[in-house]
Amino acid sequence: MKGYLLKIVWAFIVLLISSNTIFSQEKKLKKGKNQFDRYQYIDAQQTYLKVVKKGYKSADLYMNLGDSYYFNSQYKEALKWYEELINSYTNEVEPEYYFRYAQTLKATENYQEANKYMQKFAEVNSNDQRAKLFQSTSDYLKRIDFQSGRFEIKNAAVNTLFADFGAAFYGENVVFTSSRDTLITRKAIHQWNDESFLNLFEAKYNDSDKSLSSEVERFDRKINSKFHESTPVFTKDQKTVYFTRNNFENRKLKRDQKGTNKLKIYRSYRNAQGGWTTPQSLTFNSDEYSVAHPALSNDEKTLYFSSDMPGGKGSSDLYEVTINADGTFGEPKNLGDRINTEGKETFPFIGENNTLYFSSEGHMGLGGLDIYVTNLNPQTKEEKLVVNVGKPINGPNDDFAFIVNSSKRGYFSSNREGGKGSDDIYSFVQIEDLKSFCEITIAGLVSDKDTNELLSGTKVSIYDNNNNLVQSFIVGDEATYSQLVKCQSSYFVRAEREEYVTLEKLVNTLDETQTMDTPLLLEKKIKTANIGDDLAKILALKTIYFDFGGAYIRSDAKVELARVIEVLNQYPEMKIEVKSHTDSHGDDAYNKWLSEKRAKATVQYMIDNGVSKDRLTGKGYGETQPVNECGNESNCKKEEYQLNRRSEFIIVK
Repeated sequence: MKGYLLKIVWAFIVLLISSNTIFSQEKKLKKGKNQFDRYQYIDAQQTYLKVVKKGYKSADLYMNLGDSYYFNSQYKEALKWYEELINSYTNEVEPEYYFRYAQTLKATENYQEANKYMQKFAEVNSNDQRAKLFQSTSDYLKRIDFQSGRFEIKNAAVNTLFADFGAAFYGENVVFTSSRDTLITRKAIHQWNDESFLNLFEAKYNDSDKSLSSEVERFDRKINSKFHESTPVFTKDQKTVYFTRNNFENRKLKRDQKGTNKLKIYRSYRNAQGGWTTPQSLTFNSDEYSVAHPALSNDEKTLYFSSDMPGGKGSSDLYEVTINADGTFGEPKNLGDRINTEGKETFPFIGENNTLYFSSEGHMGLGGLDIYVTNLNPQTKEEKLVVNVGKPINGPNDDFAFIVNSSKRGYFSSNREGGKGSDDIYSFVQIEDLKSFCEITIAGLVSDKDTNELLSGTKVSIYDNNNNLVQSFIVGDEATYSQLVKCQSSYFVRAEREEYVTLEKLVNTLDETQTMDTPLLLEKKIKTANIGDDLAKILALKTIYFDFGGAYIRSDAKVELARVIEVLNQYPEMKIEVKSHTDSHGDDAYNKWLSEKRAKATVQYMIDNGVSKDRLTGKGYGETQPVNECGNESNCKKEEYQLNRRSEFIIVK
């Protein structure tokens, strides 16, 4: 009995300890969530990690821990916890976490795996704009590569071990954002990233070496406060500045109903003494949502910004608002779902020709925030496209705060590996304009030329102008084929099928996106050979081509000649005439001589491979029998001329 009572007491003690432990972990989880909700990501991480270390596991824990890294742009660290979430709690994964997991996979440049989870995200969240963009631009990596290489970049001299970002033109100079005071004081440390609060600094531009000086000055003390200031934009006359600041007025830090301090845009004017007036909060700011990262239109009558105000599409959207002549503002207007997604769109900048540059995680990119460009008032289908500006501006981490002047010099910010600090400013020179993305599809129906019967099972191959195979496939029941190819290029489309003459078509693609209808009408092979028939057609030979000015037998021609030789061996009474032709380049006499030389080379090759010379004759016809209209006065492409450099095999007995 005594032993039984001891067991009960011991069980009660264990239960009590266990309950206290669980209660303790739940308190820590709640504390971490409160820290996270107030953007105290460093503190939140430490709290969550303590809970994990105690052996506590849950879907919520992994989501929150992953988010604490994700929203602090620590994507590789977030990857570990999202992976735990998806592998351990498959049935509890919310669709958004497939998207975030895909983003963290991109940070490691694992695009194949990232696409797999973007596909899952699209399947369970098909109405999401990000899902639609993924489905419609599954070739986004190809599109990014197409735009890449248009910039030369270098790390700016102003960068420190801490955060430096958000450059703005200030005449020839630059005003930028930095947390470099972290080295000076530890009193004003921000719980988001454990660095000093941000201030604005000015760097002079050296025209001699086209770079920013490493000597920087703190910007005006009326603008800088003891909390965050960042991402300014100046009017062209440098008399007005708009910038981002914490909700801090009259020396008081204001918070929303949940206790979170939001961001606002402030405006200040240059005074007669050359300083700046006390910044004033813009009228459409709010204590309940953030308004940040201002940009001005070229005529300075419209202000663009990023905000999470109610009615938006994603975690932050881009907006525009009219600046009235008296300095008041109209009603903010969302830029719409051509630009905004359910993700984050931020850091707008207006370039020449009314182009909008901005950063986004919702459009298809290389990971984190990528920089995109589009036209604010598009007139054509192409101008409506939101285009990733490509490498080396964009990479697998965050790339943002892009600005460029009329000289095609500018700056952007990035937390990429290899920089000096957590965020760095990079200068760039744009060496090539945005490329017009052209997408050509060669497509068509394969059918019998005489009966129009659909020829399913036909092999269709597409070769480039260097005879390299692009793609080969067997057409299905509908007897159709389709292949994406390059613009302004030449391709050969070949159709092969038993009992039919092999067909080959030359297709010259254009310089605008379209589908080029290229039907393939096949002729049945001639069952019996008659005098005068071309053995090449009967055997469905590939055309025997010669290189320009040449008479030697090419390796691809040897394969086809082997088939002619085999037929001659099977039918020892057959005799043929080899007819050789040239294109119209060169004078007539030269072409006649060249074709004779080609005919003799072809005949000699077959003799050397066992065919009796009394069964073969050869004659050159020069340029007198072209298969197209590429004559002396024509201006054809080289691939079209090549069609006339050929040999034929005519049965004479």
